[in-house]
Amino acid sequence: MHFLIRRAAHVVALLGLIALAPVQAHETLKLDTPKPSLALTPPMGWNSWNKFACNVSEQLIRQQANAMVASGMKDAGYRYIVIDDCWQKSRDADGNIVADPERFPSGIKALADYVHSKGLKFGLYSDAGVLTCGGRPGSAGHEFQDARQYAKWGVDYLKYDWCNTGPRNAEAAYTIMAKALRESGRDIVLSICEWGDNHPERWAQPVGHLWRTTGDIFDAWQGKEKWSHGMTDILDLQAELWRYSEPNAWNDPDMLEVGNGGMTTTEYESHFSLWAMLAAPLIAGNDLSKMDADTRRILTNADVIAVDQDPLGRQARRIWKEGDLEIWARPLKGGEQAVVLFNRGKAPATMKVGWDQLNLPEGLTADAKDLWNKQVSKGLRGSYAGTVAPHGVIMLRITPVP
Repeated sequence: MHFLIRRAAHVVALLGLIALAPVQAHETLKLDTPKPSLALTPPMGWNSWNKFACNVSEQLIRQQANAMVASGMKDAGYRYIVIDDCWQKSRDADGNIVADPERFPSGIKALADYVHSKGLKFGLYSDAGVLTCGGRPGSAGHEFQDARQYAKWGVDYLKYDWCNTGPRNAEAAYTIMAKALRESGRDIVLSICEWGDNHPERWAQPVGHLWRTTGDIFDAWQGKEKWSHGMTDILDLQAELWRYSEPNAWNDPDMLEVGNGGMTTTEYESHFSLWAMLAAPLIAGNDLSKMDADTRRILTNADVIAVDQDPLGRQARRIWKEGDLEIWARPLKGGEQAVVLFNRGKAPATMKVGWDQLNLPEGLTADAKDLWNKQVSKGLRGSYAGTVAPHGVIMLRITPVP
């Protein structure tokens, strides 16, 4: 994460890593206890980074927690309020992590208590390096100490980044923090954020509850900026990862940009639909206290959220592609199917999905609900067809009729 500062050389970090390297370069640590079942469906919540970056404070977090409740986001299923980088300031004489006293004068425990009082869950950020991406103290060498501190504060979710890690082995580093969290005395979701560089889909399932699959998202339809990617570029990187995702173990294509202003309303609908199809964590990244009607409508669409949260937990596959046109599909519990007809092009396009493409019997009768306009096409046989807007989607829930 932190696309402006992630790779910046930091002399202090490098010196610290040189000192730690002989011990930590190739750690292996067996997990003695199984991963707690804390994310049977993808986590839903809010994170401070996409909108506010390092400009975090207890006032902001209280404001966002209040807005999550007042806006209907909580009722829609969003639960986690996560402070990203720059909340921490230093370590005390005993090595305990210390919050920035100017930004968080009441302390993290009081803030977590406030978030909990709203019926929400509280999350923090740290890093497997000596320093975080923002140059604050990381957790390398302090994993168990930090985990105990998080538990005392009432933390429910830890986003764990990968800046300033030098020669550390990713699997070993994240395994150490997983073990520390499991021994902390509190159930804490572990969000692995090493950007997909070390193929976490191959090793992270017993370690964390979700793992980032790419570099950062930025608020654009497409394109690349250093190690950050536009929405469709990230989507393309998910297409072959479907087999690795399941309940309590989710591919994470990064947080949502809905409402941050870099895409159109239609593009944000596509973004939200496709993340739901991917069974991705739905972590909003906008200012919840200043949402316009379209942003609120998109983020609280109950039908789309229900696809993301489907208990079968199957990630969508891209089952057809021709030029700018694509079909994505995922099975749902009970024999239903979710389908997205996706038009990357600049002109409207008529698209059709056949039952054979969904491995449904050709003669099956089914109803198809459009999850954005809420219209239901009843008694369909063999296929569904519709006109898809430029950069838009038709998102369907297909229900076989007995």
